[in-house]
Amino acid sequence: MKQIEISDNDSGQRLDKYLLKYFNKATKSFIYKMLRKKRIKLNGGKAEGNEMLSDGDTIQMYLSEETMESFMEEKTVSDVKRTFDIVYEDENILVVNKPAGLLSHAEKKDDSNTLIDQILSYLNEKGEYVPQKDSTFTPALCNRLDRNTSGIVIAGKNSDAVRQLNAAIKDKKIQKYYKTLVCGKVTEGKRLESFYEKDGNKNKAYVSDKNGGKKIITVFKPLKHTDKYSLLEIELITGKSHQIRLHLKSEGIPIIGDIKYGNAAENRAFEKIGVKRQLLHAYKTVINGMNGKLEYLNGKEIFADIPEDFKRAEKKIFGI
Repeated sequence: MKQIEISDNDSGQRLDKYLLKYFNKATKSFIYKMLRKKRIKLNGGKAEGNEMLSDGDTIQMYLSEETMESFMEEKTVSDVKRTFDIVYEDENILVVNKPAGLLSHAEKKDDSNTLIDQILSYLNEKGEYVPQKDSTFTPALCNRLDRNTSGIVIAGKNSDAVRQLNAAIKDKKIQKYYKTLVCGKVTEGKRLESFYEKDGNKNKAYVSDKNGGKKIITVFKPLKHTDKYSLLEIELITGKSHQIRLHLKSEGIPIIGDIKYGNAAENRAFEKIGVKRQLLHAYKTVINGMNGKLEYLNGKEIFADIPEDFKRAEKKIFGI
């Protein structure tokens, strides 16, 4: 018999969900069969699988080592080069400045050296994440950015942080601000509300005034402008893929460097100074909605430095 004591990282989830992570090669039918036959028990008694786990609970497994090993695939951490900058870190969260060109998560099976790969490698080097010990929990990103958008991404180091950050983002308690350079003279701010649909085959999104998709909201205000270009601050209220790029295109002020939704002629002009992606940068986050041990984060403002290609474009436009 093997006994496992539930830690804080594993609490707050259903027993069946925990077991499917622990036996990561097993099927649901196998897990429920073992529960019915009392080969797996919770706190010494029969369990159904829908029980919520608490710190200090114990799980008893009356299974042979060979059986358990056959349903477990050992987690590993890739040894990859770190390309992100750390903008804030404590024992619960890691906030990084993601460079343009880096995927947040793998999109295809052969994608490697993503941001989450780099973060797990970094935490493993520090001894803060050891997959052999944390078999059912993995630190996770709580927001993501398009490959060619740079800026702030928040990762939770433990399950409580991941749960609370995800809930706060869902409840719009965490404010996310971007800077972008667009084609067109913008002198007044605006709140954009429309409906969003995405063509998965083309990886391209569309907006409509008709209620036919999910509602998206973007707020922008000008920070400075010329007759041809503007620097905007964006507050992202909802968070759909390509949302800012799509909304600004719909206003006739596409982002400089945006190949998918932008102005091709303008993009070519900025390529001459090394701009090869949309000039959109998540530069500021304000955290709220945290409770308990994470309450100290409420009201915290975090900033990420503006990247060099963005600065070069600003200098070209505004001469600074």
